[in-house]
Amino acid sequence: MTQIIHKLYYPTLIGVLEITGTDEAVISILFTEENKVDEDQEEVPPVLEVCKQQLDEYFKGTRSEFTFSYRLEGTAFQKKVWNALKEIPYAKTGSYKDIAVSIGNEKAIRAVGNANGKNKLSIVIPCHRVIGSDGKLTGYAGGLWRKEWLLRHERSFKKNI
Repeated sequence: MTQIIHKLYYPTLIGVLEITGTDEAVISILFTEENKVDEDQEEVPPVLEVCKQQLDEYFKGTRSEFTFSYRLEGTAFQKKVWNALKEIPYAKTGSYKDIAVSIGNEKAIRAVGNANGKNKLSIVIPCHRVIGSDGKLTGYAGGLWRKEWLLRHERSFKKNI
């Protein structure tokens, strides 16, 4: 049975997020260059609306964790990395090596970086919190400027949450 995939567009201060999901779960949250808005959209399932609401709270600085239903789609290794990313606290950072060590494979730094780059649940699976071992910002699918913005944003609201 084929599931219907729904899309919802959420404009933020740093670009439009395309939220994609089924009736049961969100499957991706990605920055898009398309400038779409929700006015002429089909009716979307409640899980996408809840996702949008929680992202809105995140951007307003009142939410640091997400509770809506989402589904990770990837290899077993990728899922292991993505679950490890969720352990990086709000407004903190960790390195690719930290993640590799946390999943029990400290030599897998490049593989961790590759899995990080394939994360389809931006912000919720906080790949923006992963930096190089030297403390410098490294790759982010949404652009390094967005990664820097997200980290500054979280640090500015940490005391309020």
